[in-house]
Amino acid sequence: MDPFLARALLEHHGVFAAAHARSAGFDRHAIAAQVRTGAWHQVRYGVYTTRSSWEQHAADDELHRLAAAAVLLRLRRDGTVLSHGTAARLHGLVLPAGAGTDVELTDPDQFRSGRGYHVRRASLPADDVTEVDGLPVTSLARTLADVGREWDVVDTVVAADDLLADGRLTGADLRATALRHAHWPGAGRMAHALGLARVGAHSPHETRTRLQIAAAGLPEPTLQAAVHRLDGRMIGVLDMLWLPHGVFGECDGRVKTTDPWNGRTPAEAVWREKCRHDDLVDVDLRGIRFKPADLYAVWPQKLARLHHLLEGPVPERLMFRAEQWNGGLRSRPRHVRPAA
Repeated sequence: MDPFLARALLEHHGVFAAAHARSAGFDRHAIAAQVRTGAWHQVRYGVYTTRSSWEQHAADDELHRLAAAAVLLRLRRDGTVLSHGTAARLHGLVLPAGAGTDVELTDPDQFRSGRGYHVRRASLPADDVTEVDGLPVTSLARTLADVGREWDVVDTVVAADDLLADGRLTGADLRATALRHAHWPGAGRMAHALGLARVGAHSPHETRTRLQIAAAGLPEPTLQAAVHRLDGRMIGVLDMLWLPHGVFGECDGRVKTTDPWNGRTPAEAVWREKCRHDDLVDVDLRGIRFKPADLYAVWPQKLARLHHLLEGPVPERLMFRAEQWNGGLRSRPRHVRPAA
């Protein structure tokens, strides 16, 4: 590849402009020929990338990042940063179903829209701006505040729980974020969602189940509760535990057996789960399991069952001890960006 274009590609995070190509000796006919043969790919009008760059971004599910770099190159404004849904993608937040694909940006001095992008006008204090893969992006906390004012409350709690589980933000960070943006449009929705977030929900299904239980007025469980026999042997870590009642809840999807972790076969995963359940019963724990589908049509029956368990007789003497495992944090973070 031409050294000048290679440098431009590096400086602009995977894309280069038609002006760069002309400076490297490609006229409009040569540029068209490069696109026609597939050597270059047009990301947006006047902005290109190489075939290998396009294919690599597609394989990594990062075409939105390439589109964001192209918009920044076209706008050529130093104060404009990627924000809202685009920043959420770049930061690796859990996105709502049907999240938009337009590139979203914020500029302290102007707002504008164009094909496939929107620029909002809002203040950008220095500590609200960071970089992800070299691209200017709103900080993690600012991004959560921005999307939290627009997304459905449950979707925001799912994203916030995921950040807490990885230790990327803390409860104190969420409270500070809500206070800092208290007078912004939509701040009430955002603050309500951040107030519902908890450390210990390790999947969207766990968050949604927890929220529906809370909405029913039931007591909050301990999340990621490690249960030990009195002799010290750990039985397992439970998604939810109502310790005073001796009741546990597990949030399971098919992936637990169709794609077991740690190299187990589906048969081994089922057997281990059965043995663990037997151990829990042996220490007088009673439990209920929630599948994703249980949160819809059959939810009243599931809720009635949980009510029944919590209102049952309280064990006179606990045959186990329990504590929140690892402070509710994941042992292995979900979001780990590869080294640059």
